[in-house]
Amino acid sequence: MDINLQSAKKTKLFAKHAEAGAKMVEFAGYAMPIQYESILAEHKTVRESVGVFDVSHMGEFFVRGERALDCVQEVITNNAAKLVPGKALYTAMCYEDGGIVDDLLVYRLAEDEFMIVVNAANIDKDFQWMSRHDFAGAELSNLSDEYALLAVQGPDSQKTLEKLTGAPIDLEFYSFAQTTLAGVEVILSRTGYTGELGFEIYFKGDEAAAGALWDAIFEAGAEFGIKPVGLGARDTLRLEMGYCLYGNDIDATTNPYEAGLGWVVKLKAKEDFTGRTALANVKAEGVTRKLTALKTEGRAIPRKGYGVSANGEIIGEVTSGAMSPTLGHGVALAYLKKEFAEVGTTVEIDLRGKPTPATVVELPFVKK
Repeated sequence: MDINLQSAKKTKLFAKHAEAGAKMVEFAGYAMPIQYESILAEHKTVRESVGVFDVSHMGEFFVRGERALDCVQEVITNNAAKLVPGKALYTAMCYEDGGIVDDLLVYRLAEDEFMIVVNAANIDKDFQWMSRHDFAGAELSNLSDEYALLAVQGPDSQKTLEKLTGAPIDLEFYSFAQTTLAGVEVILSRTGYTGELGFEIYFKGDEAAAGALWDAIFEAGAEFGIKPVGLGARDTLRLEMGYCLYGNDIDATTNPYEAGLGWVVKLKAKEDFTGRTALANVKAEGVTRKLTALKTEGRAIPRKGYGVSANGEIIGEVTSGAMSPTLGHGVALAYLKKEFAEVGTTVEIDLRGKPTPATVVELPFVKK
């Protein structure tokens, strides 16, 4: 085994990935499957039937207590006060200067209890940053190592899981239920990062329990051609929808408005949260660059770090790029000077020294 994988943390489903012949890589400190069969085949499976991702590397924090809502509100840009138990929202956490700490999900489990799901690479950083805030009247805990997380995504995902619930699943987007799945207590969430009908399943248990649930899901989905899916297809699926990836499209040097995430910043609904003053200034003054969708023609594949130019002037840089398995041409996200971010604008991407035409298009790349 590669030395990086020997030292990497293992999810509770590591043995299942090995059994399935997954190609494993080190990602965010974890040994994770990048692909099993091929990225193209796994991508197609999720778009057309149903696939299963092990995303247990994600982090789960809990905030409990009388002031739980106030504490959550202080560290996120969106408005958790609108959540009732059983509802979730997508949001950002920002530094005082408006730069993004992380993008995350907030679940309201009860009136005085929230679960916050953060990106794997940011678990320690996020917890330390949140801990610097005043959590008097509430308890902040990091239970990431206790939880496993599966994402079951695709048009046949609901039919697959209903075999294990024994009843219809009636969940709206960004809703969840605390229920049982194949006899396992889970948080079943109507969320995902693929653009397809899908669910995320949070649960505790050891390797044997996690493996048993994995097997039960695959048995239930067999008639639909269910397959395991790795991080490679997870990336192409989210990119086709124009969803941001932390570390590529958003980080401490970007703010929500330039990233196209201004909709998660609730300046009117919330009088105070970390970064509010800086973000209010950005909104008032406007941005100088925008995260922009680009498409190329033919087999040209844009990649992270490639420069973008227009009229001989460097105007930005690609943050995420790939060949779209669904569309059959290159797609990319890039920060461009705002005057070049209008749909229909033609620019050039420097593909290893070869200027390649690209066109600004609307998101998502794949319309659902």
